Amino acid sequence: MDRELTEIIKKRYNRTALFYDWMDRMIPAGLRRRVWQEARGRVLEVGVGTGANFPFYPSGCRVTAIDFSPGMLARARQKLHLARVPVDLREMDVQHLEFDAATFDTVVATCVFCTVPDPVRGLQEVCRVCRPEGKIVLLEHVRSEHWLLGPLMDALNPLVLYLIGSNINRRTVINVRKAGIIIEREENLAGKIVKLIVGRPGKA
Repeated sequence: MDRELTEIIKKRYNRTALFYDWMDRMIPAGLRRRVWQEARGRVLEVGVGTGANFPFYPSGCRVTAIDFSPGMLARARQKLHLARVPVDLREMDVQHLEFDAATFDTVVATCVFCTVPDPVRGLQEVCRVCRPEGKIVLLEHVRSEHWLLGPLMDALNPLVLYLIGSNINRRTVINVRKAGIIIEREENLAGKIVKLIVGRPGKA
């Protein structure tokens, strides 16, 4: 079932790849810059999409960028010239990363774990491939705890999931902790719906 759902979501993102650049404008350049200033060394970007983060990769990094959607990766390849550092693009599912444990100094994702069918499994994989002294940096939108907005997001979620493959009511902070990631910093960037989460792998 997990793989079937992953294939369904992948098809939706292949379909939306043509106009995903427009959707990605919802993340301002300032937020992307803020996320990527945390990165160092050998970096894994999970869910590269169409490559909106390429201009913000910091100098001195070596980036491996993955996505499970061939349609997204095809558009990302057209933007590789925007990156100032070497980028290795690969088709891969964060739920089943093909890297050895403790491979990366930094793992970064921007609004990715709203789409992963099993977000805890994906975050556990992130934790596994990050070095013990490394850093995990997530920019994520989450379910509101407001008495009205939260239930509204719950009600709208099936429609949004069907249309674009994204969940708008994920409790990602809870999922991060379930995955064994130690949160060192949590910042609210748009009310309490968009969060910057900076953490590190917990001890196995």
